[in-house]
Amino acid sequence: MGSAVERTDEHVREYLIYRGFTSTLKQLDSEIKVDKEKGFRVDKIIEQLQQFIQNFDLFGLKEYWLYLDRRLFCRLEDVYRSTVNKLRTSLYRYYIINTIQKGNLEKTQEFFQKQALELQGQAEWRDWFILPFMPAPEQNPAFSPYFSRQWADTFLVSLHNFLSVLFQCMHILIFDAEVQKTTGLTEENEQLRQMLFALQTESRDQRDGDEMVHHKLPAYVQNMDRLGDTELDSASSQSTQQSANQLAHPRHKKIQDHEKERKELFSKPLQQKGETGEADSPAETFSDLPDSCSKTCGGGTEGGGLSPEQPFIKLSQEEYGEHHSSIMHCRVDCSGRRVASLDVDGVIKVWSFNPIIQTKATIMSKSPLLSLEWATKPDRLLLLGSGVGTVRLYDTEAKKNLYEMNIDETHPRILSLACSPSGSSFVCSAAALSRSGSVESVSRLPIPISGQLLLWDTKTVKQQLQFSLEPEPVAINCTAFNHNGNLLVTGAADGVIRLFDMQRYESAMSWRAHDGEVYSVEFSYDENTVFSIGEDGKVIQWNIHRCGVKQSEQALAQDATGPFVLSGYSGYKQVQVPRGRLFAFDSEGQHVLTCSSSGGLIYRLTNGVPALESVLSLGGHKAPVVTVDWCSAVDCGTCLTASMDGKIKLSTLLAQKP
Repeated sequence: MGSAVERTDEHVREYLIYRGFTSTLKQLDSEIKVDKEKGFRVDKIIEQLQQFIQNFDLFGLKEYWLYLDRRLFCRLEDVYRSTVNKLRTSLYRYYIINTIQKGNLEKTQEFFQKQALELQGQAEWRDWFILPFMPAPEQNPAFSPYFSRQWADTFLVSLHNFLSVLFQCMHILIFDAEVQKTTGLTEENEQLRQMLFALQTESRDQRDGDEMVHHKLPAYVQNMDRLGDTELDSASSQSTQQSANQLAHPRHKKIQDHEKERKELFSKPLQQKGETGEADSPAETFSDLPDSCSKTCGGGTEGGGLSPEQPFIKLSQEEYGEHHSSIMHCRVDCSGRRVASLDVDGVIKVWSFNPIIQTKATIMSKSPLLSLEWATKPDRLLLLGSGVGTVRLYDTEAKKNLYEMNIDETHPRILSLACSPSGSSFVCSAAALSRSGSVESVSRLPIPISGQLLLWDTKTVKQQLQFSLEPEPVAINCTAFNHNGNLLVTGAADGVIRLFDMQRYESAMSWRAHDGEVYSVEFSYDENTVFSIGEDGKVIQWNIHRCGVKQSEQALAQDATGPFVLSGYSGYKQVQVPRGRLFAFDSEGQHVLTCSSSGGLIYRLTNGVPALESVLSLGGHKAPVVTVDWCSAVDCGTCLTASMDGKIKLSTLLAQKP
């Protein structure tokens, strides 16, 4: 840790010298000299503690330990609190023994006078208050071990080891470990690639020399020998497919290589059969495609290559299975590094999927949770809305609650949260009546649910204002900001979409959008339109420059809009009203991911009739998918689909660009 911090400081110094920021460099050097953390060097911290003890500086010793506790120890889980307390007790005893050994009894008595209120109630200090009045405490059997050199050395070594392990577990600037990890993944990836090449060569030789008719490779796969994720023939090269699946895990290598491979792949024509034979016919070629591809690819084009109707190739699909009940929300943070998922039992999992799936934190809540949203700045913070009128701000790295805000007792159900892109505020939707995430019936209430839409400041943790909801206060189900936070769109239980001007904090326009509730709303890629999905089973595109004007409309199946139904034994049915995001766009806004009964469905936006054209079915689920999200990076995007059985699928896609 210390060496990594020193290297970072050197890089900063070099940058400041290069830019000519000499005054900033001087300020940096002066602050480094008085750095209490000593550049995370354990030996320097131990040296500082010993200096306070040798100088009989009780006040400095206490302040320095309190600083370490606030800065470092409070980040630990509760199970380590007893270890921290034992180390503090040993540190104070080390100070007392030093005052007695140096003959400074005045400092010994000063310690017990100043610490009496704090220590007199602790059992481990009960016998120590007699120490200043004993003529020869080093000869007393109860205290003699503490005067030995062995005890002092053991304590200092224990404190040194504790701090060393603590810094290693904090994951701050661990450059060496990251470099080694990246190098190992690169070497493993290259070994698997070589194995794949050998197996592909053997498979091709076997097919050329054998008269047995094997299944043909799809047309768009014939020129993909250099890809690590090719969809090879399962009958003749099953082991090749297993190696290819393993290559899907080191995503760092894969994402860097796909751009070059894609250009080579898409620029090559189809291989022909024999020297003078004709190319495979479209009927023969597409008869061997997987189901998901055969539904989305059009007929073959003369000259071969990937069909222009196939915008994505599914490279891999992984599963996150740490939840044990139906998922309500599943969201990727702004950086694309972490995912937060919430189930109906109130359990939240914070996890990463790059390069491997790994749980980072688990949050248990005594009160029911109804909504969650990632903060934008900093992106490690998570907003959690409950069913008892509170919103918590949770630090996913420190694994602790920073604040808990009481919203409104009369509207205790926090249905939706949306953080502004600037990170300075967030919008909170509070409702008077609960719309449980899992209910027996979903009949529409005859009277609209009363609700509030509030704006909170994340820095002061105070409510800024309450928006006016016309014609009457109603529960807001979903909220979304545009890219700069100047506009806010909401969908409500009364079927009305409201567009708010966030510079004036007032409603710019509103219109009735759906028969029944609005479940999900999002701005389009160009932000000239708004897409919505409602209880009437329709997805509608609205022009925000012309109030209430539809730009396109299409009906979806019930398994895409909810309510979602999971059938069980003896006629039991679990019904879940939509809570999370029902659709998500790709990075260019040309395709949209929706829910279905067996996995996510990807549509192309056509700007015509029909408005949506199905291009790819992700599949993989045994229960209805209830919420989705789409994380894009370069040409590889990850689609998240979460279902009622608690499973979350991560489908990695490769985008075909013309």
